[in-house]
Amino acid sequence: MTRRHPIFQNSLMSALLDGIYDGEMTIGELLGHGNFGLGTFDGLDGEMVILDGVCWKLTADGRARRAALDASTPFAVVTNFVPHITAEAPDNLTRAELSAFIDSLIHSHNYMYALRITGEFTDVTTRTVVKQEKPYPKMVEATQADAVVHFDHVAGTIAGFRTSVYEQGISVPGCHVHFIDSAHSGGGHVLDFSLLRGTVELCVGTDLQLRLPLTEEFSRAELAPEDLHEQIATTE
Repeated sequence: MTRRHPIFQNSLMSALLDGIYDGEMTIGELLGHGNFGLGTFDGLDGEMVILDGVCWKLTADGRARRAALDASTPFAVVTNFVPHITAEAPDNLTRAELSAFIDSLIHSHNYMYALRITGEFTDVTTRTVVKQEKPYPKMVEATQADAVVHFDHVAGTIAGFRTSVYEQGISVPGCHVHFIDSAHSGGGHVLDFSLLRGTVELCVGTDLQLRLPLTEEFSRAELAPEDLHEQIATTE
């Protein structure tokens, strides 16, 4: 890796876990930092996926619509996607098998990677957070009401980030990915999938640009709970 490539992040995963859901950054401002990414919306009102500079809002019924530029986000991760590594995946892979294939493409596990998988899926299982009202519950409670949606025999894109364990609390260690179908009509946070055939693209991130909220709620947030790993595992 000879060139630096930044990834921009608004707020912390640990802040989201603690119930810091008020959007402090607009989608228009977020898109100024990258054309690819994921996140959520004010009050946990749906999942976010950004592809080719367009921000899509994925709602609890599994549907997708273009997000307004003046909508806001409490947590998002974006980059300008450049496919440094591209490979055709073997056919008929489970999520675990594809994860092993992706690991074989990565030269080092110490960097961040933006990940895009485009193709045909035998099935994709997603869940989507539902809008929360104040006083906000912690995320482990809020996600108990998540709606689970199944997509069968669907073409689309899985987009997100693969991060190392040192990012626990800052982001989500491992793969954090969202799905949107090729018609941009539906999707959600990915729980599981089977890839019939598709292309894997990886963009290596060397720099993390972190923006923290300037709010009283964030200043009081509990960002290092003893059960941080368990909370992330439960919500993911």
